[in-house]
Amino acid sequence: MRPSLTVEIWSDVVCPWCYIGKRRWETAAAALADEVDLQVVFRPYQLDPTASPGSATPVIEAYAKKFGGHERAAAIIAQVTEVAAGDGLEFHMERALRANTLLAHRLLWLAEATGHQYALKERLLQAYFCDGADVGDRDVLAGLAEDVGMAGDRVRAFLDSDDGTDHVRSMLQYAADAEITAVPTFVLDGRWSVPGAQDADTFINVIRRLLARKEQEAADDAATTSTTGQACNDESCDV
Repeated sequence: MRPSLTVEIWSDVVCPWCYIGKRRWETAAAALADEVDLQVVFRPYQLDPTASPGSATPVIEAYAKKFGGHERAAAIIAQVTEVAAGDGLEFHMERALRANTLLAHRLLWLAEATGHQYALKERLLQAYFCDGADVGDRDVLAGLAEDVGMAGDRVRAFLDSDDGTDHVRSMLQYAADAEITAVPTFVLDGRWSVPGAQDADTFINVIRRLLARKEQEAADDAATTSTTGQACNDESCDV
C-alpha cells in the first residue's frame, strides 16, 4: 500500500507563480504516482487584501502602480508569460482583471467540502490568467463553479451570504502567524515547507526525503516498542 501525504498549498488565484507552481507540482505528482498518495488541499492567501470588493482593474494598471510604472509592469508581465509558456500555460495577462479574491477563497472553501476544490482552483486560475474574467464577481464565480460541476443555485446563495467568511479570514491569519509571506507555499505533512514555484525535480526530491524520514521514524518507534520489557518499580511489579 502506498503511503499517504497531506499537502497544503497556500496560494492566491491572481498569483502567476501560483499557477506556474501548480503545473510544476502536477508534473512531480505524476512522477510519484506509484510511490505516494498525495492529498492536496488549497489554502487562502491574498496578495492584495486591500483591493476594492466589487470592482476590477486591468492588471497592467495594478502592476504599474505597484512596481513603478507601465514600462516596468509590461516587462514583468512579459517575463512571467514567457516562463508560464515553458510550463505549458498560455497567459493572456493583457486581459487580466485584478480583483479582491476573498469571494473566490470562500468559494474554494465550499468546494473543498463538495469535492470540487482542485478542479475549481484550476478553473479560477484559467479564468484570470487566460480568459480575462473578473474573479471577484459573484455571477462570474457562480458560472465557474458550474463549469466544474457545482450547483449554481447553491453557489449563488452561498456567495450572497456570509458563510465561510470567518473561516477564510481565520486561515489568512493563520498564514500570517505561520510567517507564510509569499506564495505559493507548499506545506508537506504539516511540518516541511517548500516556498515558491520550484521545479518538478525539487518537489520530487523533497517528497522522497520526507517519505524516507517518516519511514525511519516509524521503524524507530517500532524498535522502541519491541524492546520495552516488563519492569518493577516501588509500587508494582508485573510478573
